[in-house]
Amino acid sequence: MQPGTHFSFGDHKEHGFVASFTSSIPQHLAHWFLEREQFEPVPGEPGLYRLSEPERDGVRRTRQAVHDLRRRGYTVQADIRLNPALSTGPPRPVRPHGLQERRSRLAQAAADRTTLRSTPPTTSPPSARPIPPKPTYTPTVHLTAAAGGRSR
Repeated sequence: MQPGTHFSFGDHKEHGFVASFTSSIPQHLAHWFLEREQFEPVPGEPGLYRLSEPERDGVRRTRQAVHDLRRRGYTVQADIRLNPALSTGPPRPVRPHGLQERRSRLAQAAADRTTLRSTPPTTSPPSARPIPPKPTYTPTVHLTAAAGGRSR
């Protein structure tokens, strides 16, 4: 193992996809990271973690764990097939009528020109309303006092 390595990932004949950590990272921190990446401690093997449910897309999930830890700045050593930088995974299945087709239709629709935006409006703006003349008199308001109470 290279000096300064924090984590190591590989295949194990009994436990499947495994991970371990070195003394260059605190044990509690390594445990926290590996559990977040869906690895669980192997009973009777201190410092060894196995991927939970490896039959559920184990290679991709292990590659993702390697990628995530590297992105956080940790030095990770991994087998060639588990190293996302050195290996390519199998092509992902393409679902018919999926996201790619929808994006293609949206891009095509956006590229089409519409006649609504390209032609200038044919009507003139509405004319302004005339302002009514100012009254020549001052309106008078007669207020009556309320008897025996407060005024409004």
